[in-house]
Amino acid sequence: MTDTISFLNELTSLLGERGLIREPDAMARYTSDWAGDTLGMPLAVARPANTQEVAEIAKRCYEHGVAMTPQGGHSGLVAGALPAAHGQELVISLERLNNVRAIDPINFTMTVDAGCILENVKLAAAEQDCDFPLSLGAQGSCQIGGNIATNAGGLNVLRYGMMRELVLGLEVVLPDGRIWESLNALHKDNRGYDLQQLFLGSEGTLGIVTGAVLKLSPRPTQNRTALLGLPSVQAVIDLYSLARRDCCDLLTAFELIPRRCIELAIEATPELSDPLDSAYPWYVLMEVAATGPIDLGSMLEQLLETGMERELVLDGALASSDTQSAQLWQFRESMLEGQRRRGEHLRTDISVPISSLPDFVSRASDVVMAASPECEIIAYGHVGDGNLHFNILPPLSMADSDKKAHLHDLEERLFEVLDDVNGSISAEHGIGRTKQAPYLARLSPIERELISGIKALFDPKGLMNPGRILPAKQ
Repeated sequence: MTDTISFLNELTSLLGERGLIREPDAMARYTSDWAGDTLGMPLAVARPANTQEVAEIAKRCYEHGVAMTPQGGHSGLVAGALPAAHGQELVISLERLNNVRAIDPINFTMTVDAGCILENVKLAAAEQDCDFPLSLGAQGSCQIGGNIATNAGGLNVLRYGMMRELVLGLEVVLPDGRIWESLNALHKDNRGYDLQQLFLGSEGTLGIVTGAVLKLSPRPTQNRTALLGLPSVQAVIDLYSLARRDCCDLLTAFELIPRRCIELAIEATPELSDPLDSAYPWYVLMEVAATGPIDLGSMLEQLLETGMERELVLDGALASSDTQSAQLWQFRESMLEGQRRRGEHLRTDISVPISSLPDFVSRASDVVMAASPECEIIAYGHVGDGNLHFNILPPLSMADSDKKAHLHDLEERLFEVLDDVNGSISAEHGIGRTKQAPYLARLSPIERELISGIKALFDPKGLMNPGRILPAKQ
C-alpha cells in the first residue's frame, strides 16, 4: 500500500495547489452526476492543465498502485465516472484541458482537448461555417473526452452516426503514463488495426483520452421542425419509414414522445403550454436540415399531407422560425427534468430493431404493468436509430426503502422481453457500474475472454477506472 500523504504531496508538487484538491468540501462536486447519484469520496481530485501532466499523474499512480477515475462533465448516467465508496480512487478531472487546438474548414476537421465542453466545440465549428453534429441535452456541460469514452449518441444519430463515426484521431494517456498520439486528420486510413476504436466506448477503462480530431460537416443553412400528434407507436414507425424515404439524408432527428412526457415538460417548465389543440397518445418531434437551394418547407408539408391522408398524423405544429423551433425542442429537454423531479426511478437506455419498436413497447408495457399496476411507464427515444428510453416511475405510494428492489425486479422483466427481440441493454449511456450485472450475464464465454484480454493488455494492474464494465481486479 502506498504512503498516501507522500503520494498526494508528490502530486501537489507536480500540479500546484490549484491542480490538486484534497479537502472534502471542495471535492464534493466531483462525487455526483446529472441524476444526483453519488457513491463515495475520492482520495483527491487531480486537475491537470495539459496532456503531459495527465501522463505524469498516470505514471505516478501506476508506480504507487493508485486507482484512477477519469472524469468529464458529470453528465453520465451509469456511475461510470463516480469515485468508489472506499475513498481510494484518484479522480482525474479533464476540465482544465479545454482548448480548441486547430480547425481546418477545408478538411472539415477540428482538433480539441478532451475537456472541451461540447457546446463550445459546436460554437467554434459554427464560426468557421462548419457543424459538429453531435447533439445532446447535456451539451452545455458534457465534455468531448466523456463523449468519446461513452461513444455518445444523442439526437442526430440517424443522419450523422454515433461519436464513433465522428472521430478521426485520438491522443490517449495509457495507464502506465505513456502517451499514444494518433491525431491524424485523415478521412481514409486503412493501415491495419484501428486502435482508436478500442477507446471509443471504453468508459475510461483502457486509458485517458486527452485530445481528439473531430469530423465536421457543412453547417446547415436552413432547418424545419415539426411536432406531430399520432395515434399509436405503429403509426410513428410507419411515418418514420415514409420520412426516411421522402426526406432521405436530410432527416436529422425523429423523436418518439408519449403524452405523459409532454405533461412532465409542462410541469417542469411552466412557461410551456400544450403545443397542439388536443392531446394525443403519442407525438413525434422531427427535424430536417439542409445546405443549399432545397425547399425544406414544401418537403415537410408534403410529408405531413401524405401522413394525414394515411391517418398516421392527426395534427401538427410546424415551426416557422428558429425561436419556434427552439420552443418545440424545449419539450424534449424539459421532460427529462420533469422525470428527475419525481425522484428515484428506473432509467433504461435500450436498443431494438426499428421495425420491432411497436411490438416491444406493447409487450414490455404489458409485462411491467402486470407486475406493478400502479407504476407509470414513460417510453420515449430516438426512433431513427432504435434507441428507446423505457423508463418507469414507481408508485407514488411506495416507500422509498422499497423502490430500489422493486425497480430492479421490473428491469429484469423488461430485459427478458428485450432479449426476445435481440436488443441491447445499452444504446448510448454505456455500462459503467449500474449496468454491469446484466451486461456480464449476456456475454458469451468468448466475448468475456476477448474483452478481459483487451483490458489486461492495456491495464495489467487494473488501475484504470476499475469496476466499470468489468469487475475490478482482485
